[in-house]
Amino acid sequence: MACKKQTVPFSGTPEQEAELKAAIAELKSEPGALMPVMQKAQDIYGYLPIEVQTMISDEMGIPLEKVYGVATFYAQFALQPKGKYKISVCLGTACYVKGSGEIFKKLEEILGITNGECTPDGKFSLDSCRCVGACGLAPVMMINGEVYGRLTPDDVPGILAKYN
Repeated sequence: MACKKQTVPFSGTPEQEAELKAAIAELKSEPGALMPVMQKAQDIYGYLPIEVQTMISDEMGIPLEKVYGVATFYAQFALQPKGKYKISVCLGTACYVKGSGEIFKKLEEILGITNGECTPDGKFSLDSCRCVGACGLAPVMMINGEVYGRLTPDDVPGILAKYN
């Protein structure tokens, strides 16, 4: 079942914008300032939506395409918000051969989102990852750092219910 792209509306505050503009003013004259500014922006907002990328572009005098290029090139930057509960499913070899792909599909089905997305209510975000170092518990998923191992798709609804 294909998931429809869910979007959470941007909800930045004037305080966040002021904090970002102050950080840009402090850093923009330094060589290579774009990365530290983008890291600070992600610290402030939790992700880098187009509205934040546009602020960075305008304030630094850097083309939006360059800001977007950096945001999409580096895995540390998120273009979608993260949920209150960050779900990460290991799709590394050990987990994948033991069925983590099915765990991921079950989460997509229940939450109505796919990799890198957040539920419209901001409660859950879903990401895949490669090896969390718990291969003996394969297949594994984490929710806000709490590890759940030896999973089957039937385990997923009960685990999610703990976070309601």
